[in-house]
Amino acid sequence: MDLACTEEEESFRAALREWLGRTLPKLPPKPDPGDWPGRRAYDLGWQKTLYDAGYGQLHWEASPTQRLIFLEETELAGAPYVGANFVGLLHAGPTVAAEGTPEQRARWLPPILRGDEVWCQGFSEPDAGSDLASLRTRAVRDGDSYVVSGAKIWTSHAEVADWCELLVRTDPDAPRHRGITWLAMPMDAPGVTVRPLRTLAGSAEFAEVFLDEVRVPVANRVGAENDGWRVTMVTLSFERGAAFAGEVVACRRTLAELARAARRSGSWDDTALRRRLGRLNAEFTALWRLIQWNVSESQRGGGVPGVGGSVFKLRYSHARQELYEASAEVLGPDALDLSCPWTLDRLSSLSYTIAAGTSQIQQNIVAERILGLPKGR
Repeated sequence: MDLACTEEEESFRAALREWLGRTLPKLPPKPDPGDWPGRRAYDLGWQKTLYDAGYGQLHWEASPTQRLIFLEETELAGAPYVGANFVGLLHAGPTVAAEGTPEQRARWLPPILRGDEVWCQGFSEPDAGSDLASLRTRAVRDGDSYVVSGAKIWTSHAEVADWCELLVRTDPDAPRHRGITWLAMPMDAPGVTVRPLRTLAGSAEFAEVFLDEVRVPVANRVGAENDGWRVTMVTLSFERGAAFAGEVVACRRTLAELARAARRSGSWDDTALRRRLGRLNAEFTALWRLIQWNVSESQRGGGVPGVGGSVFKLRYSHARQELYEASAEVLGPDALDLSCPWTLDRLSSLSYTIAAGTSQIQQNIVAERILGLPKGR
């Protein structure tokens, strides 16, 4: 394992940093957080800017190390996050790149990279969250189409999405993990109903999606019929891999801001708080090194992240929650003010031990696939 960047990679970093310095001051103001059509336009506009400058293709046409440098530098510079397009850029797109046919890659990847289309994820169901293999949404083959009926929940950005990476059950008689298929469903297809969900923080980036005999072309199937669980593991490996790299950089920046705020407020005199912030600094430094290690392993494994992503996801989820609990100590009574960004981040951090696979699921993966322990009964 080599965590050092090559001369070529450092040259790439310098050019990217210089371009960001010239480009970011020219961006338009960010839209209101609740204006999802506006946020879609803003996020896709940023992706178009990246694409026109030659950086939009980095997600699949560059080495994992270059992608990591890109995520690190854009976050350090305060560039816009992928936002409404995160499923397409970080989950569905890499899955299609790894598992799709040449025709599928030609159809779906360029619009994602150009900032033309948004994807959402249709995995979880009301009765199939952590136990994803118990999903019930049915897809029945009818000629050149699947007829899909069921319901999905916690579907991020469904109300502004063009496509959905959708898991369906195509063989109800097969063992749970073997009767699942991965489909790309157009969100404007007849029979698709989207109902936004409001979170504790007041945002509405999630939705319920109801499917009533929706016809999805067989040509939109990624992988073989009933092989969707394996394809899903590829999707989740990207979701739990370097996709969180930018967030780790953001957490390290937040930690530095917390330390400065503690000095201004006088809470820095609390030795327990200083000790807590110091330990969190060590945590996020170690997590950044773990990302680099995972990227190094990914390069040797053909570009698809391995189970090391579960180790990272497990620790990162809890470290993020601890970071924003520490922010409440620094803010004091202001920690109850929803207009404070740290307060909103603190509320959203509660979801991290659930989203992208619960901590319990990650512990099982680590136990079985890394430590070689027997499956639980």
